[in-house]
Amino acid sequence: MADLFAAHDPAPMDATAAGGPLADRLRPHDLNAVVGQDHLTGPEGAIGRMVAAGRLSSIILWGPPGTGKTTTARLLADAVGLRFVAISAVFSGVADLKKVFAEAKAHARSGTRTLLFVDEIHRFNRAQQDGFLPFVEDGTVTLVGATTENPSFALNAALLSRAQVLILRRLDHRALSQLLDRAEALEGRPLPLTAEARDALVASADGDGRFLLNQAETLYSVSFDAPLDPAGLSAFLQRRVAVYDKDRDGHYNLISALHKSLRGSDPQAALYYLARMLVAGEEPLYVLRRLVRFASEDIGLADPQALVQCLAAKDSYEFLGSPEGELAIVQACLYCATAPKSNAAYAAMKAAWRSAKETGSLMPPQNILNAPTKLMKDIGYGKGYAYDHDAPDGFSGANYWPEEMTPQIFYTPTDRGTEKRIAERLAWWDARRGGADR
Repeated sequence: MADLFAAHDPAPMDATAAGGPLADRLRPHDLNAVVGQDHLTGPEGAIGRMVAAGRLSSIILWGPPGTGKTTTARLLADAVGLRFVAISAVFSGVADLKKVFAEAKAHARSGTRTLLFVDEIHRFNRAQQDGFLPFVEDGTVTLVGATTENPSFALNAALLSRAQVLILRRLDHRALSQLLDRAEALEGRPLPLTAEARDALVASADGDGRFLLNQAETLYSVSFDAPLDPAGLSAFLQRRVAVYDKDRDGHYNLISALHKSLRGSDPQAALYYLARMLVAGEEPLYVLRRLVRFASEDIGLADPQALVQCLAAKDSYEFLGSPEGELAIVQACLYCATAPKSNAAYAAMKAAWRSAKETGSLMPPQNILNAPTKLMKDIGYGKGYAYDHDAPDGFSGANYWPEEMTPQIFYTPTDRGTEKRIAERLAWWDARRGGADR
């Protein structure tokens, strides 16, 4: 572990550059050379402003893999003249942290401040994260943490309150193409790819610069008789698996995007996010549970068949399995996306639940209570009950609310889909009641 805590020295990096991996040989030596993060490193960006001021606060770098978190942290130390120390939460424990803090205090006494870079900082537990606080507060270290997970969930509030969260963006096509340009310049020859295959290679990286350079290095290691076309590239390189943690941020981001695309009646976008989840290995029954919920929350009685469709899709998937059963999930998704929308049932539920909590144990009117015993009949249970099927048009217009409570309106149907007809029936019944309390 000794070299893990070594202060930054440009010599090892240069030695690595002589024959190390392509990604290491291409590491920029200046913040201005970091690709795809101009919103942070540019003159108006948070990092650009810190460097210009010569003062660096503790920060958390949050972004997908291969976007330059480690490189940015190392260059930050160089830019503001701090000693650079890097540890990984995957390989480090309490003893390692104590050693780092002790060395930082010793250097501070001689006037050298330390930037402590913690990779995968979210992997430290809450108690370990608390251990950073006194050393950050007294200036022993300037903490720069890197994480691929949402800091709101992965880091405790005390640590977040002492650090600024900076978001690194997934590298776009332009930034990834720049990396390939640099690789070709360093190697002194173009990649053995057609223009179409080069674009396909960039797309396969899914925003991950390190992955892209590793693939480029693999291509450079082999001799080809002719440049590869997209089909040849696909055959040569293994297909990249989509980045997706089923119990982490990517999971919640995609299910949120699916739900909102459905609510916004965009079947094309909804199908795209459904495909993203299933292709990445999401459990189909989880998606189906969310579709069932959507059918009640966002469609409701505007189209009662939506719930039926979703439950039928669940039965079909369980009966057929993958991949045949996934078509039923697609059908349910498209049905929900194209159905008329209403959250009236959902709003009614919340309002009724709130009223029930506020009004307590009010007794219903006696005329609508069953009277299975003589005593209950004697005290008036069921007396005067109007049996609606005996009334004209099957509607008695009786009152069903507790005497101490004013009748409420929880459910207000929309004028969309089936609810339009429901609204017409409610209006007709209201008129028969004389419109009282509606």
